[in-house]
Amino acid sequence: MSHVFSDETHRNLLSRIPHCTGRDIAEWLRTVEEGPALFRFEEKVSWLRGEHNLAYGHAKAIVHEYDLRRAARKLR
Repeated sequence: MSHVFSDETHRNLLSRIPHCTGRDIAEWLRTVEEGPALFRFEEKVSWLRGEHNLAYGHAKAIVHEYDLRRAARKLR
């Protein structure tokens, strides 16, 4: 299953996550960073869903944002 979002879909999902989960994106990104050392995208999504009871789309958006930001850090 592809983990590529359109930019608009990704932004929309991210904007809804704080309202739906009660936690802001920065908190979720820290959760992924501090979570288990999983390498595959879908493993991280499954972990977030199972451990934190997130909807699939929200978990996918969080992991996608985490990967985008991690890649941006490597480019600096």
